[in-house]
Amino acid sequence: MDHVLELHNVSKRYPNHTAVDDVTLRVPKGAFFSLVGPSGCGKTTTLRMVAGFDQPTAGELLLNGQRIEHLRPYERNVSTVFQNYALFPHLSARENIEFGLRRRNAPDLATPVNKVLDLLHLTGKESRFPHQMSGGEKQRVALARSLVLEPELLLLDEPLSALDPQLRKRVRVELKALQRSVGITFLMVTHDQEEALSLSDRIAVMNKGKVEQVGTPQEIYHKPATRFVAGFLGHINWIGDAGVRPESTYIASEPRNGIARSRPAVIRHAMYYGNCFHVEAEIDPGITAISEVPTDEHRYSTGQQVHVWWHIDDEIRLP
Repeated sequence: MDHVLELHNVSKRYPNHTAVDDVTLRVPKGAFFSLVGPSGCGKTTTLRMVAGFDQPTAGELLLNGQRIEHLRPYERNVSTVFQNYALFPHLSARENIEFGLRRRNAPDLATPVNKVLDLLHLTGKESRFPHQMSGGEKQRVALARSLVLEPELLLLDEPLSALDPQLRKRVRVELKALQRSVGITFLMVTHDQEEALSLSDRIAVMNKGKVEQVGTPQEIYHKPATRFVAGFLGHINWIGDAGVRPESTYIASEPRNGIARSRPAVIRHAMYYGNCFHVEAEIDPGITAISEVPTDEHRYSTGQQVHVWWHIDDEIRLP
C-alpha cells in the first residue's frame, strides 16, 4: 500500500507537558483519514506538525517518502482548511481562492479557479465577500482555496464544527463525495465520533498524546483495542467483563437462554430520540445498561421488572 504521509516516533514536548508522545502513523494515498480523540489528546498538535506550524521535538515526518519536518509550511505541498476557515474579509470568494495561486505566480488563474468553483457549486457566487456568505458557502470557499493548489495532502481542522447540526449532516455527504471526486488524501482532525465514523476510510484514536488504535470505522467500533476506544466511539454497556453496544442490547419480560445472556433488571428511565428510545435499566447497584428500543416497541415504565439480554457474539471483551 502506498502511503502519502508517514510519522515515525513523532513527539512534541513542552516544558510542562508532552502533547504528542512517540506517535507512529501511516496514511494511505487517496484515503479519507481521521484523527479523533478528546480535547487535549494531541490530535491538533499532530496536524500542526504535519502542516509545519509546529516543529516536532523528536521523530520523522515523511510526505511521499521525503522528510519534511525541516521544511516551512509553504515549502510543503500540503494545504490546510482551518476551523474558522480563515477567509480574507476584504477579498471576494474568487480572490480568496486565487490567493495561493497568486503567491506561486501561477501563469493561469482562470482555468483552475473556474474548475473548483464548478466542483464546489460556487459558480455565480464568486463575487461575494465573506460577510455575504452562509456558513456552508464559507466552508466551500475555504476548501476551494486549498484544492486549487492541488496539494498532495489536504488537512482539515474540525471542518464542520462551525456549522449548524442540519447543515453539518448535509455537508458531510458533500465532503465525502468531494474527496472521492478529486482523489486527494484528506487528513481530518475531529472530536465528533459520528463525523469520523461516517466520513473516514481509516481512523486513528488518540488519548493522552498516544495513538491507542488505528483501523477502519467498522474495526474501531466493533473491535476496539481498549476500553477508552470502546467508550469514545459510542456508548457501551459494561456488564461484568462484557461490553455490549446499546443497539445490541435488548429488553424482554422473560429471560433469554441459549446463544444469549440474560440479566434481571429494573427500568430507571427512557429518553426519546425521534427514531428510538434509549431505555436505561439497572442490573445491579451501580451497573446500568442502555438499550436502543424502536419507537413503536417502547412500552416500558419506570420501576418495571424486566430482563436485559444480548447475543454472546455481540460481546466486546477487553483486558
